[in-house]
Amino acid sequence: MALTPSNMLALGTLAPEFELPDTVSGKTVGLRDTAPASATLILFICNHCPYVKHVQAELVRLGQDYPPRGVRVLAISSNDVHAYPADAPELMRREALRAGYTFPYLYDESQAVARAYQAACTPDFFVFDRDLKLAYRGQLDDARPGNGKPVTGRDLRAALDAVLTGRPVAPEQHPSIGCGIKWAKP
Repeated sequence: MALTPSNMLALGTLAPEFELPDTVSGKTVGLRDTAPASATLILFICNHCPYVKHVQAELVRLGQDYPPRGVRVLAISSNDVHAYPADAPELMRREALRAGYTFPYLYDESQAVARAYQAACTPDFFVFDRDLKLAYRGQLDDARPGNGKPVTGRDLRAALDAVLTGRPVAPEQHPSIGCGIKWAKP
């Protein structure tokens, strides 16, 4: 497994707009398509990554716990499906249904959204406040495949809770680590 850290986009960055197809509903989903949110969580994930598989149950819990509190959750896969067919849209749909994702699982075929967010790995997490300004980017928690630490979502949950209660997010933020996004060859 190759370890790739997240790029740590500058805090305060305005969330780049996008419209992408949701592999489950078949609808196009934009950043602002749902009701105004108190926070927005964007996850860059994919089907085949062992780091995503390791935390998948916690991703499902996040999708259950936070939308009732006013958090918009959107997952995006930006991998090159020609080189990694396990991440193709139909298989994304199957994976979302199998895992029980309650949030849209969007396909970024052009990889333009991943580039706009400076996403580097899967999983890569971004929390935006009500004004869509970046408040957190980094790891879910300290758990990694094989390190024996429990998957708790501690870091990401603390950031979401801070944004939801109007408190500042801790300035010390650790990069996510995972499989590098599979960029298409030019």
